[in-house]
Amino acid sequence: MEELIKRNHECFILDLTNSTQDESHSFKAFTEFLSVRADAAIGFDGIGLKDDMFIELWDSMDTVALNILMDHPLRFHPTMQTHPRNYVQFCCDDNHVDYVKKYFGDTVGRVEFMPHAGTYNGKLNLEGYDKRPYDVLFSGTYYRPQSYLEQIDNTFKDNELLRVFYHNLAEYMIDNNSITTEQAVLDVIDMMELSLAQEQVKQLFRFSEPIDWMARMYYREKIISIIAEAGIDIWLLGRGWENHPSANLSNVHIINDRVPFARTLPVMAEAKINLNVMPWFKAGTHDRIFNILLSGSLPLTDSSKWLKEHFQDKKDIVYYKLDACEEIPQLIKHYLDNSDEAKAIIQNGFDIVADNYVWGNIVEQLIRNV
Repeated sequence: MEELIKRNHECFILDLTNSTQDESHSFKAFTEFLSVRADAAIGFDGIGLKDDMFIELWDSMDTVALNILMDHPLRFHPTMQTHPRNYVQFCCDDNHVDYVKKYFGDTVGRVEFMPHAGTYNGKLNLEGYDKRPYDVLFSGTYYRPQSYLEQIDNTFKDNELLRVFYHNLAEYMIDNNSITTEQAVLDVIDMMELSLAQEQVKQLFRFSEPIDWMARMYYREKIISIIAEAGIDIWLLGRGWENHPSANLSNVHIINDRVPFARTLPVMAEAKINLNVMPWFKAGTHDRIFNILLSGSLPLTDSSKWLKEHFQDKKDIVYYKLDACEEIPQLIKHYLDNSDEAKAIIQNGFDIVADNYVWGNIVEQLIRNV
């Protein structure tokens, strides 16, 4: 919103969590704002765009609906099928753009790649880097990977074929961690010699969401375990870490169970190294990486096609491989022991993100589509 106001656009934020109150972001204030036509409505993951009430509203004013997806579009099939007339969708992974074009090209006429954006707070400050309280920090949730297979079993308790399919998918994704969720679905269909119409395949995509999450959590669990068992102190910020197998080790420190996103950024700035595990985006971005660099910390992450094209390993960022997780402790120890090298990488990465991947850049792309 701040970036739009800087460009002399009148803006309103509707608080859907508290919309009935007589507040500045309520429905009452929203109605007053809409006494003049709105040129654009911006929503994340379809919020404020997908419900019938909003579809009718934006269509009545011929408003352009700009939908920014933060996750894989397989989570948003209904939104892609039913949305305002003037609709533009943004995806954070080039593979996601291809997915939308291939399977929803008849209902989503305009889809573009849009990288995540980092929160820019000003000049990089590396003074006191060596005295930061956290050596390695991971910000994010943890749920037992097995819980997602249990969810599948409960959902399809009367359909053994689908249970077998999604269990096979889970095993396949863990063993083939470089391919996309949608390609894994297609590969397992071939392995099981299933003959399906495209609409049936799309349904398999839609219900593969728990397996997509399972794969993420499998590697979060594995990587944290490897770091913890190497004796490295690691701090965990987010829900569910008390359930991690290494939670009781003395070098594993759980900071907080639930912290609002905005309050995680100062915590990230207190860490020398911030760990990232990509959410199965094989040709995409993640805001955690950008925020790590803007916070003046070293990002240690698995890669994607897009990341490797824009950030050079050991120059602007540090990559590890999911197939070689056992090497992560060695990388951590190296950069903890060589802080000047770490700070040089942070400076290079910070410059790239501050120039290209902050909200000012995103706003320019949104404006071009209105």
